[in-house]
Amino acid sequence: MSKAPNRPRRTRGQEPDGPGVPARRAALKLLDAVLRRGLALEQALDSAASGLAPNDRGLAHAIAAEALRRLPDLDALIDSATQRDLPDDAKARFALRIALVQALALGTPGHAAISTVLPLVDGGPRKLVHGVFGTLVRQGAALPEPPTLPDPVALRWHAAWGDQMIEDAERAVAVPPPLDLTLRDPAHAPDLPGKSLLPGHLRLDEKALVTGIEGYAEGDWWVQDLAASIPARLIGKGSGTALDLCAAPGGKTLQLAAAGWAVTAVDVSESRLARLHENLERTGLAATVIAADLLEWQPREPADAVLLDAPCSATGIFRRHPDVLHRVRPSLIAEMAALQSRLLDRAAAWVKPGGILVFSTCSLEPQEGEAQLARFLAGHPEFAIAPISPNELPEGVTPREDGSLRLLPGALAESGGLDGFFIVRLRRS
Repeated sequence: MSKAPNRPRRTRGQEPDGPGVPARRAALKLLDAVLRRGLALEQALDSAASGLAPNDRGLAHAIAAEALRRLPDLDALIDSATQRDLPDDAKARFALRIALVQALALGTPGHAAISTVLPLVDGGPRKLVHGVFGTLVRQGAALPEPPTLPDPVALRWHAAWGDQMIEDAERAVAVPPPLDLTLRDPAHAPDLPGKSLLPGHLRLDEKALVTGIEGYAEGDWWVQDLAASIPARLIGKGSGTALDLCAAPGGKTLQLAAAGWAVTAVDVSESRLARLHENLERTGLAATVIAADLLEWQPREPADAVLLDAPCSATGIFRRHPDVLHRVRPSLIAEMAALQSRLLDRAAAWVKPGGILVFSTCSLEPQEGEAQLARFLAGHPEFAIAPISPNELPEGVTPREDGSLRLLPGALAESGGLDGFFIVRLRRS
């Protein structure tokens, strides 16, 4: 017999959780996983929300994600109402973050926000949480708009990109990004409310359950942020061989296959490749899929086009995954940059003379973009930048003077924005 979801949680000496409490308990576990253990929010979700019904699972994720978007401001409010600052990892601070973000950002009535959080703390901290929450509500506390970036992130990004980027990033983190679709065949676009920012792209006016959107079952499209679709677009149409390296979850593989390439998709994660297999079947597209470590694997022969969307810190997708603002440290950035260098050197050998190599990272760190390009060109004189032209990009987005592309948070902000990326197209002589 299957276990019923949302069964009240009972431990020795405690009453079972009441309505609404399991979702908040899961949200607390998610915050703990990100802030104390350094896990990605999505990585921690299955464990933290185990046994929850889909609605409660979604609520737990929404609470935790919104708290991570606004963490510095939530902590500032909490600190303003306590005689002594609570430790960063104190359960009372976690509980207050969850209660306050619901009441001040998610529209939860104050009594529901606090009553569903108090069961998460015992003893004296329960009185403290209730008192601090009540004080702030009576004072008419509010969260600033836009939210404040964590100090380490703001300092790092300001040094790299300046004042305007910080302002744009703070506005970008305030709102989850829109839903972008890449069309299998641009000539047969589904009749959905939205706008196209590039051929074969549709940005929906409203979010919806993906499997319920027209054309899903028929494989007419797949979900893919517009910025993430640009690297494969730069390879264009072709009938030769293409390698999609670090391919999962597979949007770029689908693009290349739809553009006529004979694609080999390689990724180290079998579990993440499962979604690629599903999407290939759903769309009717074909690719050879291989689970392998790129530091050990190599193709039988070079390819006409190679796409390396390299593992990175993923700080460019902070709108979608605000956990990166809190768990990515300089040590991780350095580790990812070193891995990218090794992968780039290997990928370079797999490009035929006259062929194309596209390198990209969804990172806002120069070490994972501009510095990688400079190092690579210095060590590989057989490659040169094949400049990206403005007509290959959405209107309002322009390449850098050297022909590469750096997408910062302010890009297309008036149309829903773009994830942060570094992208360069190289041709082998």
